[in-house]
Amino acid sequence: MDEVSRKGLVLLGCGKMGSAMLAGWLDRGVPPTSVYVLDPNPSDWLKTTGVHINAALPDAPKVVLVAVKPQMMGEALPSLQGLGAGDTLIISVAAGTPLSAFETAFGASTPIIRAMPNTPAAVGRGITALIGNAAVGEDLMQVAEELLQAVGQTVRLDDEGQMDAVTGVSGSGPAYVFHLIETLAAGGVAQGLPEGLAMQFAKATVAGAGALAEQAEEDPAQLRVNVTSPNGTTQAALEVLMDEARGFPMLLPEAVAAATNRSKELANGG
Repeated sequence: MDEVSRKGLVLLGCGKMGSAMLAGWLDRGVPPTSVYVLDPNPSDWLKTTGVHINAALPDAPKVVLVAVKPQMMGEALPSLQGLGAGDTLIISVAAGTPLSAFETAFGASTPIIRAMPNTPAAVGRGITALIGNAAVGEDLMQVAEELLQAVGQTVRLDDEGQMDAVTGVSGSGPAYVFHLIETLAAGGVAQGLPEGLAMQFAKATVAGAGALAEQAEEDPAQLRVNVTSPNGTTQAALEVLMDEARGFPMLLPEAVAAATNRSKELANGG
């Protein structure tokens, strides 16, 4: 982070994702005076951080991270075009906006990285996929990884075409899990549990199972087998959930495909 601290870091957009990343950077020792935030409606929290807010930018910051919504991109990018074709690294976490759109704005010689984080970044448990254009070398990829690891894991992609599938699995995926919690709790209520207690059990069960899946040496299939006694309660439930015609094997791939296809449409201006 030393070069970032010395040359400056520009954050375009400081909503939920931008705020999560900024908090992670500050926790990791990036000086507030090295950070320049451009946001039309700065939050009360942002005003307490000591960063520069809507101030004049350094001439050649190390990184510009674009965290505005895709529909605001056309309005936001022109103010930064002067930073193209130099040593400044452009990182975008805007969904559905391909590298080519940034190369059009900043020039193909500008180092540009497209990243797809997800909402658990807000609690430091996100995962972010990264892909760079031809102007990005190993040194700049490491800079991007260090910045984005402030909010969780990072994974490099081999091809930008994989980004749509990443959107379908991890970008949109937290919403699938939140809906699982909703419906699992509703199932508990239907079987006689009070609403608050059912929700507490559902949240803790999903969070605990996710942590176990991430930390255990066994893969999730084996973990499922481990908890399933023959002819027991779990097997009775799994016979419903694993039904090929109406259970998870049909529903989740279909959901991921729908999100992936929509990501492709957005990338093409749809």
